[in-house]
Amino acid sequence: MSVPTVSRVLTGSTPVSPAKREAVHRAIERLGYRPNAAARALVSGRRSMIAVLAGRTSDRGSAGTIQGIVDVARGADFNVVITVVEDDQPSHVKAAVDLALSQPVAGAIVLEFDRPGIAALKALPASLPVVVAGATPTTPRDVPVASLNARQAAFEATQYLLSLGHPTVHHIGRPASSGPAGRSLGWREAVVSAGLEPYAYLQDRDDPAAGFEAAAALLRDHPDMTALFCANDDLAFGAMRRLQDAGRRIPQDISVLGFEGTAPGEFWNPALSTVLLDFEIIGRGAARLLFDLLDTGTCQMTDTATPELLIRASTGPPPGPRATPGTYPASPDLAAPS
Repeated sequence: MSVPTVSRVLTGSTPVSPAKREAVHRAIERLGYRPNAAARALVSGRRSMIAVLAGRTSDRGSAGTIQGIVDVARGADFNVVITVVEDDQPSHVKAAVDLALSQPVAGAIVLEFDRPGIAALKALPASLPVVVAGATPTTPRDVPVASLNARQAAFEATQYLLSLGHPTVHHIGRPASSGPAGRSLGWREAVVSAGLEPYAYLQDRDDPAAGFEAAAALLRDHPDMTALFCANDDLAFGAMRRLQDAGRRIPQDISVLGFEGTAPGEFWNPALSTVLLDFEIIGRGAARLLFDLLDTGTCQMTDTATPELLIRASTGPPPGPRATPGTYPASPDLAAPS
C-alpha cells in the first residue's frame, strides 16, 4: 500500500476500507512500529504532548498530582512526559529544562512543591504556556496556579480543637520550600485570632522520628498541653508514640491532629484525626488550566480547593471539667501555599 494510505489509517483523517485498515494494523503489529510524535507535530502543526517538571515523583503529593494530570491529559488525547529536576543547582535545572523542551511539548506543568520545582519554573522560557501545581510565596502572579488551600484547612482544624474547649493548641511544624508553610500560618492565625499565645516546635525534617523528638521537647517545656496539631501525619505518628510512652492517653489527656490524610492514620491506635489532602485534585486542576490556556490563549489564574477535616478517635475535649468553648472569629479567606 502507498504511504498516503498508511498515513490515513494512522491519523484517521480520511476513511479507508476495512480490509486495508486491517492489513495496515497487522503490519504495524508485526513490525513493532511506533509513530514518531515529533515528526507528527512538525507535519500537522499540532503538538499533543505536555511536560511535567518535578523535583520528586515518588512522594505521595507528587505521585498523586501527576496521576491527576495524566487522567485529564488522557481524556484530552495528550501524552505526558515527566522530567525530574535533581536539585536546584543551576546546571542541573538547565539540563532538566533542556531535556523537557527537546520534546515537541505544547506546554508545561511545574510541581512547585520543593526548591527544584521553584527553580525549574524560573528557568522556563516566557514563550511557553506554563501552569503551576502547588504554590509558594515566590510564585509569579502572572502564572496560573492549581493548589489546595492548606492554610485555610489548618486554620479550620485549629479552630475545631479550640471549639472542644482546649485552652490552646500547640504545634509541630515541618520544613517549607520558601517562606513559612501554609499549614503553620493557618495554625498561628487561628491561635492568635483567639487571643492566645502560639507555641510551636519547628523541625527541619517531617518524619516520625522528628515528631517523636518534637513531642519530647514540648512535654518538657509545656507539660500541661492538651492539644497538638502536627503539620503532617508522619510527625503526628511519632508524636503520639512519645506521648504514649510518657503515659499520656490519647485523646483523654491530649488530642492529636495530623495533616495530609495518609492511609496508616485510619488504622493507628487511636485512629488519627487529620486533614485530607487529595493531591489528584491539584493535578486535575492544573491540567484543566493548561488545556484552557492552550485552547483559548487564556485561563483563570487560580484553581483552589480547601481540604477536608476528618474527625477520628485521636481528638476530643480536654481532661477535667469541660471548658466553656470560646467564640472564635469566622474563618477568613486565606489564599496561601500548601
